Amino acid sequence: MTAAPVDAVAATLRDFVARAGALRAVALLDRGRDAAPLVVDCGADGAAEVDEAGEVRRVPPAADATPLIAPHVRPLPPMDVDAGSGEVTGTIGGLQHLATAVGELAAALGGRSVATVQFATTDPGTPLAVSARAGEAPVVALGDRTFTLPD
Repeated sequence: MTAAPVDAVAATLRDFVARAGALRAVALLDRGRDAAPLVVDCGADGAAEVDEAGEVRRVPPAADATPLIAPHVRPLPPMDVDAGSGEVTGTIGGLQHLATAVGELAAALGGRSVATVQFATTDPGTPLAVSARAGEAPVVALGDRTFTLPD
């Protein structure tokens, strides 16, 4: 399995974070059965780094790097969350919108890669994280609790 070029993955995460108004996006890149995954992490400020077998390096913005995909995503107002009950209240269809967009992002990464994106909530100590892998139901995390969304 050939992983997408790191510059393209970083460009994709930067673009997604900026368009979604996200706090952070992380890609766990599937590089095949016999290779350790590669982790690309991008913050809201656009700073990106890659962790390859414990060696972390910064990924500067590449002028010629084209995002792999630009899923339809828009920033939403922060959602109200209750991590204890798993209750998320916000824009009608908002959580599904984010889950669909993160799913499209994960699919573009290829193989069994995983995309995780964190979004602000009205509780600064409890961001909403949406994780997806192609062909699987998205997972939402609030604090220490995780919830699977239907496909």
